[in-house]
Amino acid sequence: MPGAPTARRAPATAPAPPDDPAAAPAAPATPSATPAAPAPAAPRGSRTAFDGYALAGTALSLRGIPYRNGGSDPAGFDCSGFTQYVFAQHGVALPREVREQFHVGKSVRPDDLVAGDIVFFTTTDPGPSHVAISIGGDEFVHAPSSTGVVRVEHLSSSYWAPRFVGARRVN
Repeated sequence: MPGAPTARRAPATAPAPPDDPAAAPAAPATPSATPAAPAPAAPRGSRTAFDGYALAGTALSLRGIPYRNGGSDPAGFDCSGFTQYVFAQHGVALPREVREQFHVGKSVRPDDLVAGDIVFFTTTDPGPSHVAISIGGDEFVHAPSSTGVVRVEHLSSSYWAPRFVGARRVN
């Protein structure tokens, strides 16, 4: 979708190998005192899949952290700051706002949710106004409200089920 926000993978810590091994420079025939040049970095915009269970584990490790309006670090999170922070720990840059995150990745049916998918709800406004991270099965983890802490809830609960508006898979 033109103009829609996209997730960006943070720069890799180790350079990626070239796509075509034949295009790589040949090793010198004689030993050299200078180190070999690093392999070229992956093309801009390329992404590799991340482990959704590891991402869910990161999210779960933050349980108990208080809600903080505008918060996006372990001192306190709001819902989109929480998802943005957790994904960043796995090298994926998400937009800051719920409505922007709702356009990242591809749509996922509720029956196809896996750990690491992001799930959206309508709470304060029509359309997506709350975001959380699926941890698999019927559960998700989120920063719920001004009186809450990061915690696990059930998609099928009487509160969340009727408010579900969609899910996205970023990787």
